[in-house]
Amino acid sequence: MSYETYFQNKREQHLDELKQFLTIPSVSALSEHKKDMIDAAKWVAAKLETAGLEKVEIIPTGGHPIVYAEHIQAPGKPTVLVYGHYDVQPVDPLHLWETPPFEPSIRDGKLYARGATDDKGQLFLHVKAIEALLDQENKLPVNVKFCIEGEEEISSPNLPAFMKDNADKLAADVVLISDTSLLAKGKPAISTGLRGLCSLEVTIATANTDLHSGTFGGGVPNALHALVSLLASLHDGQGRVAIDGFYEGVPELSSDMREEFLKQDHDDEQLRANLGLEALYGEEGYSFVERTGARPTLELNGVYGGFQGEGTKTVIPKEAHAKITCRLVGDQDPARILDRIAAHLESHVMPGARLVIKRGEQARAFNMDPSHPMLQKAADAYEQVYGTRALFTKDGGSIPIVETFSRILQAPVVMMGFGLPDENLHAPNEHFNLDNFDKGLLTIVAFLKQL
Repeated sequence: MSYETYFQNKREQHLDELKQFLTIPSVSALSEHKKDMIDAAKWVAAKLETAGLEKVEIIPTGGHPIVYAEHIQAPGKPTVLVYGHYDVQPVDPLHLWETPPFEPSIRDGKLYARGATDDKGQLFLHVKAIEALLDQENKLPVNVKFCIEGEEEISSPNLPAFMKDNADKLAADVVLISDTSLLAKGKPAISTGLRGLCSLEVTIATANTDLHSGTFGGGVPNALHALVSLLASLHDGQGRVAIDGFYEGVPELSSDMREEFLKQDHDDEQLRANLGLEALYGEEGYSFVERTGARPTLELNGVYGGFQGEGTKTVIPKEAHAKITCRLVGDQDPARILDRIAAHLESHVMPGARLVIKRGEQARAFNMDPSHPMLQKAADAYEQVYGTRALFTKDGGSIPIVETFSRILQAPVVMMGFGLPDENLHAPNEHFNLDNFDKGLLTIVAFLKQL
């Protein structure tokens, strides 16, 4: 029986099973869902056992458990470590969901539920692909390990230590992850880069109390004025970050990489119109996809202070705040970037204002050479199923654990995503296009057989 026929015959059963998985409200960020997290880990472990995996374990951590399984019966063949996560984002705002987020429903060829595309649906594909190979051939073409966590949506606080302590257990020739998307319908992509991340919160403090602007205005520092002036100094007129040393470790785009970006055939004008913008904005000399995939950024995510209510309150606020994140590329060191931002802010703060900086997340960028044989085989597998070869892209988002896998296990990471960019991951009405559910199963089987 062909794999196409096998999966067609099993489709309704597989979708029913996935719906069961999606009913579990495994929201890792909320303590009220701790039992749901355990239930989700048990569900994954049970499905791995049913699929034919061995040595299935639910491993406790300081937070939510890790599920491990393996099938090591192909001597001399490569070992593939499949990574995914069973936790999901919170569902707020609930009133914007057309159907309840943990009551999966299919509409217009799309499966709607929280976690449908990020990442339960995509993880499920790997379990069923392995099950199909064992059912059809009574063996796997490669050795396989699974490492499934429940904390990806909260920056994987416990997985790096687990990886270091269990590097031999997790050792593999390639790490396989499906937690990204195609470029567009029918246009597969393999991400060869994810930007790193660092964040900070800035507080400007002036007087020991808010002051009347009639009595004190023009004679004392205003925290909002000081903050706005400080934030304005972070970029120059050409869209570059104006912090000394910020671009250290940023590679210049090669002609080959720029050619890959051009192949995406991105319509900047259509994007501008869709977003209702008068113009796009960014670092001069780079296209939109280059700016968002291969260049570093510094963005303001929140600026607040002073009176926020209805009407007027003539107050000079005693403090003002800003939240800042940077996306990093190449060899940029997030700790050094935060040092340089702090030095810049301290040297530019207005007289009479005090600066307080609270540092947040730190993650390095991930990069892979698209010529690596594992990535080339993945592109071949997409072509076999989708009829068009995957393009190699660099994604603007950050999945910090990907760089950690690459560094600790010293293995190439192949990111074979089957979502679409408009599937509302992290937002209301998250969904998974079932055309890519079907093709994803076949593509994973093709990739494992090619290895």
